[in-house]
Amino acid sequence: MKILLVDGTIIGQKTSAILEQTRLYLLEASPEVEVTILKLADYQHQFVDGRPLGEYNEDMQHIAREFEEADGYIIASPIFQGSIPGVLKNVFDLLHPRTMRYKAVSIVANGGTYQHHLVIENQLKPILDYFRCFVTPNYVYTHTSHFDEQNRITEEDVHDRLRELARVFVKYMEMGCTLSKETLDTH
Repeated sequence: MKILLVDGTIIGQKTSAILEQTRLYLLEASPEVEVTILKLADYQHQFVDGRPLGEYNEDMQHIAREFEEADGYIIASPIFQGSIPGVLKNVFDLLHPRTMRYKAVSIVANGGTYQHHLVIENQLKPILDYFRCFVTPNYVYTHTSHFDEQNRITEEDVHDRLRELARVFVKYMEMGCTLSKETLDTH
């Protein structure tokens, strides 16, 4: 099973730190999974405007292929100005509506205020619902106070929640992999 960890920003280090810790807990929960980190900062992005996928640059096509080939996703997003980064929304706009269908998704996010966790509920979850993903009921939201100067997570509670997220995600992914998209699409 292939898990795609999506670093949904092109700046900052905290989102990457959360994903790296999540990767370790995923491998602890299920050592046989293949985990790939997709850092949006590593790609040349184009604005998605509805043209066919083949008309975008190689980086955009590669991002779409990574999503298509994955069996599940951990989406990591900072919260900027009370919203997800535009680059992450642009990637969602790139994907075919069936790309993520019936695949497991967990969310990790970080922000500068404790209220920004509502962005997950009010913006990110509705997008993932549109894709008909199996969104796990638990997500992990971190605050800048949960990190030290080297962007290491210092709060044991955050580590506990990431471990739990990894365990629940693996179960959701197993469930998603047992479903046949073709069978579900015909009904």
